[in-house]
Parts: sequence; C-alpha cells; structure tokens
Amino acid sequence: MKTPTQRTLEYYRKEGYKIGNVERYVAYGPKDPRRRFRPGQKFDLFGIIDMIAIKHSEIVGIQSTGSAFSTHWKKLTIENRQDSIDWIQSGAKLILIGWRKIKKKRGGKAMVWSPRIKEITMEDLR
Repeated sequence: MKTPTQRTLEYYRKEGYKIGNVERYVAYGPKDPRRRFRPGQKFDLFGIIDMIAIKHSEIVGIQSTGSAFSTHWKKLTIENRQDSIDWIQSGAKLILIGWRKIKKKRGGKAMVWSPRIKEITMEDLR
C-alpha cells in the first residue's frame, strides 16, 4: 500500500513537476525530552514542509497527509503560522494535500484514491 508521501510524489511528477522529499527521520539521538530531535521521529523542513516541487519558475512547498487534513491545516495556519507566512512571503506557494478514498462511480463499490488540495494563502493566515 502506498503512503500519502508516495501518492503525492507520483501526483506531482505526473503534473510535470520535479519534486523531492525534505522531511527527515531521526532514528537515533538524545533521549532528553527537552531536545528538539528525539529518536524515532520525523521532522518537516521549517516545521511545515514535507516536499518541495519546482516547475519553470514556480516553487511549491507541500505538506502531505492521509485523512488528518484538519490537523495539518491547524499545524500550518495556527501552530507554525509564522513559518508559513515566511514561506509564502518568499514568493513560494504552500500546499496542503490530503489523500482519501472515494467511490469511483456514484452508487458503485469501486474506490479510488483522490487528493484534496488546498493552497495556503496569506488570507488563511490572518
């Protein structure tokens, strides 16, 4: 089964973007809870970005998730608001993409993965 990250990478590549993962996994490190990096955790770039995509002169920071869309929305617009503002003010886009299964046909049984894509704007951060 594919992860939301794998689905996002595939989706943006099909759209013609060059994309790379910038989220890092810390397997080993200090066990002191006061330290920022603890073993067994993932850390996003600037606390908000899992992947960066480029196409022509467009730069896109992407936060990818499964069904926890509202949790990540809160992370981008409230918890790490200033980081999101700084990213957008740099001229780059900030995208939240969530993956969910929906019915292929109305009334049918077949399910397909579908992205829910929302661009975070300065208006969302006010």
